[in-house]
Amino acid sequence: MTNPTPAGSLAGRREWTALGVLMLPLLLVSMDVSVLYFAIPSISADLEPTGTQQLWIFDIYAFVLAGLLMTMGSLGDRIGHRRLLLIGAAAFGTASLAAAYANSAEMLIAARAVLGIGGATLMPSTMALLRTMFTDPGQRAKAIGLWSGVMTAGIALGSVMSGVLVEYFWWGSVFLVNLPAMALLLVLGPALLPESRNATPGRFDWLSVPLSMAAVLPVVYGLKEIPSEGWNVRYVVAITVGLLFAALFVQRQRTAASPMIDPALFRGRGFAPSVALNLVSAFGIMGSAYFTTQYLQSVLDKSALEAALWALLPSVPIGAAAPVATALVQKGVNRASVVTAGFAIAAAGFALLAFAGTDSMWLVLASCGVLAVGAVIVMSQIMDLAMGTAPVERAGAASSLMETGSEFGGALGMAVLGSIGTAVYRHDMPASAPDVARETLGGALAVADRVPGLATVAREAFTNGMQGAAIAGAVLLAGAAVLAAVTLRRVELHTPQEASEPEKVPA
Repeated sequence: MTNPTPAGSLAGRREWTALGVLMLPLLLVSMDVSVLYFAIPSISADLEPTGTQQLWIFDIYAFVLAGLLMTMGSLGDRIGHRRLLLIGAAAFGTASLAAAYANSAEMLIAARAVLGIGGATLMPSTMALLRTMFTDPGQRAKAIGLWSGVMTAGIALGSVMSGVLVEYFWWGSVFLVNLPAMALLLVLGPALLPESRNATPGRFDWLSVPLSMAAVLPVVYGLKEIPSEGWNVRYVVAITVGLLFAALFVQRQRTAASPMIDPALFRGRGFAPSVALNLVSAFGIMGSAYFTTQYLQSVLDKSALEAALWALLPSVPIGAAAPVATALVQKGVNRASVVTAGFAIAAAGFALLAFAGTDSMWLVLASCGVLAVGAVIVMSQIMDLAMGTAPVERAGAASSLMETGSEFGGALGMAVLGSIGTAVYRHDMPASAPDVARETLGGALAVADRVPGLATVAREAFTNGMQGAAIAGAVLLAGAAVLAAVTLRRVELHTPQEASEPEKVPA
């Protein structure tokens, strides 16, 4: 039998070992966002998907994940976070096996959708269990710092791992790597992980499920498509429809007897600013990644695997960012100041990127490293604030809100900064260039052998667009630093208000 750690007591060897077990599924869930980057060509050759099917193979995982996060977070609060985690691990492992041996595009799309469902159960459950195991504020801050670092590193590792596996094995191997970790979780989870749930959750609000998905999916879809396709009417309509459903979802939560997301969460000191600031930090990370990955491949002309390996370099300092920030807070530095400094560092990363030329690999990598360090500092401290403020019995819902905000922030970052970069690119391309070359850098390079000098002009135009987007990103994050200083000024972040102890449930 395992019970939650009593409120305020120190976690021991069991809890830290359990944290290590939880990190494995978290790493894999975050890796699956980018694990198909190098596998898609092999999948296309083997399964011969249509263009639309290929897009769904790539995007269905993130769409389902984003759409179900709030549902699964609330469900975990009701049936138990450990139970939901183990169910999700079994679904994730089974879907990984089905994806590895898919013999048609339709089967792979279905398997990726189930992977998204499994991922939506795993992400909020890991954070909710972490909140249950680490009730001491100092230990919880360290654990959340590790959680944030693993989450960020997983996205970078996913693309590299897929490139290595596809190089030496077959494309299905990128899914099979999930199986040992999920098996380990299923074996060790019941023995190491505590169970906790809301003792009086009320009836599950089934109407909120379609409302939440109708609010999230159209907005994420529209924001993800705008960078490559522009402000097409159907994407604007999709975002508008999603926002209308978001208004209906909020109204439902305010009036339902047992809402999926209790509005009382936002009355917790510091919770609402945490959601907003977390969204902005995700905006910065994903907005910069949209340009830097293309820069390494298309401007510097590196192979996909070579670009991915170089892209790992900025991840090196991430591991120290969250622990250093946590140590400063525990030594008495006001966390509002640490969060403000994190945004300032991230803004400096964007400012560095604004000086990049067409042959500035080291400057670009340095700017990515600085930006990532700042963002991880913010994310780790903001997540600790949110989880320390939220009642333990609503930890799943609180975690899912933070992660849904990250999904929105990432999609918004790519849409806004991507649109700025595209506008500058098209402005700087000569009117005499072929239409396809004026649309994207990839299109220009595809026809560059037929137009002398086009590749050089297109690379310069793309770099100019990246510089413009970087300036916008620096201004936004600098504004977020001011916002953090103002909104968090009166919140006692280094001694967060602890919520009630969770119900103790036998294993």
